[in-house]
Amino acid sequence: MIKGLFETHIDVEDLEKSIDFYKNVMGLTQCYYEEARRIAFFWVGEPKGAMLGLWEKSKGEINVRHFAFRCDVDDVLNKSVGFLQENNLKPYNFLKSDALAPMVFAWMPAIAIYFNDPDGNALEFIAMLEGEAKPELGVISYQEWEQSF
Repeated sequence: MIKGLFETHIDVEDLEKSIDFYKNVMGLTQCYYEEARRIAFFWVGEPKGAMLGLWEKSKGEINVRHFAFRCDVDDVLNKSVGFLQENNLKPYNFLKSDALAPMVFAWMPAIAIYFNDPDGNALEFIAMLEGEAKPELGVISYQEWEQSF
């Protein structure tokens, strides 16, 4: 019955600031806004495919969340870090090491890089890799993944 994940919601402290971030930095398409309830919704990817809801709350009520944007491998591997830095966002890998390179979750396998939105929500660019999963390798660099074949 379940075909995928359609919608997720996050708490934000300043709705207008978050609308600006998700619209103008992340490039999402705003599809709904309701001033009275202080909410906004965005299409993630193609319209009507998936949705992100922003709900304004006071700082003390915000629960920080994590979610990932599905991307192409080339974008995560070759464009994501530069995109984040150009938009004054600090990329970090799953291991939170000093290396500003995407890491491979060998158990999926997928390549990913993390960053935070203005409210501290942990966001991720992730892409599934070709090939069989190798969970015994853990979380490794892309170079290590390539050398594992």
